[in-house]
Amino acid sequence: MEHLINTQVKNIQISGIRQFFNRVAQFPDAIQLTIGQPDFPTPEHIKEAGKKAIAENKTGYTKNAGLDELCLAATNFIEFKYKLTYNPKTEVITTIGASQGIDIAFRTILEEGSEVILPGPVYPAYEPIIKMCGGIPVYADTRETGFKITAKQIESLITSKTRCVMLPYPSNPTGCILTKTELAEIAQVLQDRNVFVLSDEIYSELVYGQKHYSIASFPGMKEKTIIINGLSKSHSMTGWRVGFVFAPENIAKHMLKVHQYNVSCASSISQWAAVQALTKGVDDASAMRGEYEKRRDYVYDRLVSMGIEVVKPEGAFYLFPSIAKFGLNAEEFAIRLLEEGKVACVPGSAFSGYGEGYLRLSYAYSMEILEEGCNRFERFIATL
Repeated sequence: MEHLINTQVKNIQISGIRQFFNRVAQFPDAIQLTIGQPDFPTPEHIKEAGKKAIAENKTGYTKNAGLDELCLAATNFIEFKYKLTYNPKTEVITTIGASQGIDIAFRTILEEGSEVILPGPVYPAYEPIIKMCGGIPVYADTRETGFKITAKQIESLITSKTRCVMLPYPSNPTGCILTKTELAEIAQVLQDRNVFVLSDEIYSELVYGQKHYSIASFPGMKEKTIIINGLSKSHSMTGWRVGFVFAPENIAKHMLKVHQYNVSCASSISQWAAVQALTKGVDDASAMRGEYEKRRDYVYDRLVSMGIEVVKPEGAFYLFPSIAKFGLNAEEFAIRLLEEGKVACVPGSAFSGYGEGYLRLSYAYSMEILEEGCNRFERFIATL
């Protein structure tokens, strides 16, 4: 019966991140630097809120868009943090993680043949969803622009079929951000065009030494922008699966239909925990952010001391060093690093062809693990 499976689904590959993560299971003595998951536990007050919800039998369905209390908390949070105003009754949807938010956004705005401009290298989950919607991913090569998509690149790639521009910043896998000036230049290109912007801001609370800005804050942009955010990274709640979509009502009302028939609603227990996170835990990310910054500085300095070319990330918790000088492709290097050096990193090729020649290293691990990982990495490259 496999010949009857949807062709677009058959042609999709399992994420390169997960493929490599699964390979690591065969090497229990390897240092694991692959997965983008905070190593901090969910804050206690949030866990207690989840327990309380269970004890009080708050375990039934909620409104499709989420609890009124949570929608209000989410819109208050994004206004307090980023000066963005959304109506909690009509312009926010609580999703099952940011991933489901991305899915319903693309399924709402894309049709057969719609083009989506996105930076390469980029998080690998976007392209499969675009293709399953009948869309066409169109990549901007950001390797010569500090891994940042530019207004000039976007303008050169726009066609009559362009339906959306993807702005995933702070970036997974590079940790790069777009500055206020860079966003303003992109807004200038897009504000008078009938093109959506899907802005994945899941790492917005993990920006170092400066503020996070959203493209939706610029004149003429909120009306066409769909913001994706959530609590996985900011509040170390990956397994709770709570994300948010913020969009103008005339867009959100259509996404809500897709969401409704897709999942009905997010977990009620997780939603009550999320209310706590966004009210009593507004600044929970602060301590984690400070620790990540120390880790970033340590690993970055170690790589530079080894003679490795790497852009210093300004957000998220990844470094994306070049390994091109070693004469191995990204997958070959990563496999040998794992098998011989006993360090697991994700080959850059998992993040599109534009990631070839690079390696993604997550520093969402303790300093002890990072120190040993860097020591092993240094010993390994000395053998090449």
